Amino acid sequence: MQSHSLDVDIHIILNDICFNAAHVDDLFPFFLRHAKQIFPVLECKDDLRKISDLRIPPNWYPEARAIQRKIIFHSGPTNSGKTYHAIQKYLSAKSGVYCGPLKLLAHEIFEKTNAAGVPCDLVTGEERVTVEPDGRQAAHVACTVEMCSVTTPYEVAVIDEIQMIKDPARGWAWTRALLGLCAEEVHLCGEAAAIDLVTELMYTTGEEVEVRNYKRLTPISVLDHALESLDNLRPGDCIVCFSKNDIYSVSRQIEIRGLESAVIYGSLPPGTKLAQAKKFNDPDDPCKILVATDAIGMGLNLSIRRIIFYSLIKPSINEKGEKELEPITTSQALQIAGRAGRFSSKYKEGEVTTMHREDLRLLKEILNRPVDPIRAAGLHPTAEQIEMFAYHLPDTTLSNLIDIFVDFSQVDGQYFVCNLDDFKFSAELIQHIPLSLRVRYVFCTAPINKKQPFVCSSLLQFARQYSRNEPLTFAWLRRYTKWPLLPPKNIKDLMDLEAVHDVLDLYLWLSYRFIDMFPDASLVRDLQKELDGIIQDGVHNITKLIKISESHKLLNLENLSAESQSRLSGTLRSQARRTRLTKTLESEAAEPPSPDAAEKSLASRLLRQGLLTADMLKQLEKEWLTRRTERGREKTEPGTYSKGTRRKKQENDSN
Repeated sequence: MQSHSLDVDIHIILNDICFNAAHVDDLFPFFLRHAKQIFPVLECKDDLRKISDLRIPPNWYPEARAIQRKIIFHSGPTNSGKTYHAIQKYLSAKSGVYCGPLKLLAHEIFEKTNAAGVPCDLVTGEERVTVEPDGRQAAHVACTVEMCSVTTPYEVAVIDEIQMIKDPARGWAWTRALLGLCAEEVHLCGEAAAIDLVTELMYTTGEEVEVRNYKRLTPISVLDHALESLDNLRPGDCIVCFSKNDIYSVSRQIEIRGLESAVIYGSLPPGTKLAQAKKFNDPDDPCKILVATDAIGMGLNLSIRRIIFYSLIKPSINEKGEKELEPITTSQALQIAGRAGRFSSKYKEGEVTTMHREDLRLLKEILNRPVDPIRAAGLHPTAEQIEMFAYHLPDTTLSNLIDIFVDFSQVDGQYFVCNLDDFKFSAELIQHIPLSLRVRYVFCTAPINKKQPFVCSSLLQFARQYSRNEPLTFAWLRRYTKWPLLPPKNIKDLMDLEAVHDVLDLYLWLSYRFIDMFPDASLVRDLQKELDGIIQDGVHNITKLIKISESHKLLNLENLSAESQSRLSGTLRSQARRTRLTKTLESEAAEPPSPDAAEKSLASRLLRQGLLTADMLKQLEKEWLTRRTERGREKTEPGTYSKGTRRKKQENDSN
């Protein structure tokens, strides 16, 4: 009542309420006016709800709805020939598009198509290759699924790995391709788990789905015994790990045994992955063992006899963006296990097992479970929808616009809104840089690894340069990356080079969206090829790098602090190791001493099983001798006690 900042009409209402001449409800219009000032969303919530209505996605693609498409689903496990049959149809068509989940797969189809005498272009986020001499677009194109055109008419379209429509981060790209590709025939390749969902989605477009089932071309069997020791490795073996630290540890232990291994993991450049795959596949190369992450699950042709799961625990991100630590799914296990004994390789029968005995039973359970049917397809807000939101909420940041969009969005039960955490991370990173909304949106959709600080700071630097209208030239980029770069001397150097490769990828990705501001794409591509060669040499000598890193304490394979995901995975595995060690000690205690007990010492057995390295054993011996010497000194020196001994002596005296 005594406030001078309140409007006169509110003073009057309050006064009337005090004298029972008005009701408290009469204040509500003033409260609502205030609330709309604080929360502008309330002023236009009906409009926002209409903009974020995602309930009928098929209507977003009028070109596809204007024709009656024929949908053929090629269903089968890995190595069943399903993709081969779809590609044959694609090759024989007058025009076609192949949509793959990886750059490697798009490259492979691009090369195969041109080798078959069918001119084919390549389109990925970072690369465009046209094969026609006059620069015209070829009738066929191989692309990553995010890059497919939904306005160009084709005779045949192939969408590979359709089950990825459920992916929490990328599923929207498969939904867009499935609903939007303007092709007379759309061939889908993938797991049977996606058949029901695809059929339901196509029912809403009035299109029928023809299902063709395929069986695996070569047999695969789960062994009844685990590998248990790296001494039991054979040519053609592939050890699958779910963290880089495990990759480094296993590679080092294999080298100690005098064997050579190839290494493949997700953050390696495509050229390095192909070089390592070629090395492993080459019958004349001494390298007969492969150590890899689940990156081998698709995109690489490998001649593997036996898949060995080093662990069955894989860190993952759920739909809410939270980290989870759970055993691999049946779908993941089948995808990886299916790489053994492929039809095109020299091993016509595949085998699968685990490194540790206690994991084998779980692996069999996982592989025998039916694959859960896919329930929903991913969706993603478009730049146009976000622009319309921004029109109604002009003072709201892009990150908050995304949150409001997700809150207001309405989806049918067959769809879900994809996880937008990476998008929001980039939005918050460049929030303070003055950019138009459309440009900001494009920068935020750039694919970056947010675990790489140098890549994140590069996105920030690129956006800052753009906002100043300063072109990012080849000379500027060389200075920024401190080119020329030296070959890696340790694992940290190798990881730094991988980060620089990702930064060059980011430049190339942006160069196709902002040609004037990123003008030197061809020069940067040549630079990237040179860097790929340096990384290939580093990976070729990876065990030397690991050894140097260990000696300089740059890499601690027991303390997995480099990556939080690996730390969780390592904790579980170390618990399993402790269990095995306890069992070993219990069995030792139960067994009577034998004449050759010296030969079967605990240390030698641990070395043989790969649970202990020679360097670790030396370190343990050194620590044990040091401790023994200190104890001996404490006993021999009169009047000298350790802290614990002095405390006990004082207690005895007082008693």
